[in-house]
Amino acid sequence: MKVNDPVTVKTDGGPRRQGTILAVEVFNEGTMYLVALEDYPAGVWFFNEIDSRDGTFVEPRNARKD
Repeated sequence: MKVNDPVTVKTDGGPRRQGTILAVEVFNEGTMYLVALEDYPAGVWFFNEIDSRDGTFVEPRNARKD
């Protein structure tokens, strides 16, 4: 995934939320995505862990049926 891609994000206790990637930072353990959400247009950072499906918070919007 890259800047400007439409995505959904997993948040605590609610349905997945739609957003757009503003920035991407890659680390050894995974990737950080700065995602603009409707109520956070400046963006919120989410981390996708490499080795854990439970640690995947950001997915391409077309990968799921929301």
